[in-house]
Amino acid sequence: MRAAVLVGGLVFLAAPLLAQQDSTKTDSAKADSVKAESVATVPAPPTPAQERYLEGLSTAGRGIAQIKSGIARVANAVNSDTARLRSAGRILAGYCATGHGYMSRGRATMDAKAYEDSTRQKARALMVQIDSLLRAAPECEQNAAQNPAPAAAVLLQRIRAYEAALRDFRTAIGLPNRQ
Repeated sequence: MRAAVLVGGLVFLAAPLLAQQDSTKTDSAKADSVKAESVATVPAPPTPAQERYLEGLSTAGRGIAQIKSGIARVANAVNSDTARLRSAGRILAGYCATGHGYMSRGRATMDAKAYEDSTRQKARALMVQIDSLLRAAPECEQNAAQNPAPAAAVLLQRIRAYEAALRDFRTAIGLPNRQ
């Protein structure tokens, strides 16, 4: 129902509030469909064994990040003088030593049996790559100070394989991949 209002010689038509007209509609159908969609996209919370695996992966990742930092130092020093390259090699050797400690502590808590089927295969592949880096770390500790570029090249290949396995594992468990 409309009402006419006279203001300053002008006539205005006033309409009733629209909210009162829409009071018969319910939003329950929309809310139910939204809830169903959001529940389907949320992954299940991890089990305690899966949490241990992820914590171990995080610890191992710290060690790998240290080694990557040492590799970056060597890569930056390759085209400079030999003193700077030797210094970068000694730093890489130190990072290999500390990274080995982090990787071995983290790898000890990782158990692929925490996951099932194809995710378990991805978890095992990731563990194999961490084991590969663990085997290369002592060699890096001994050789990086004298020959930093070849030591960094070997580690870089293994880290790339680790990152590919990590990307596959994160996809399998439903986590986003970082670039």
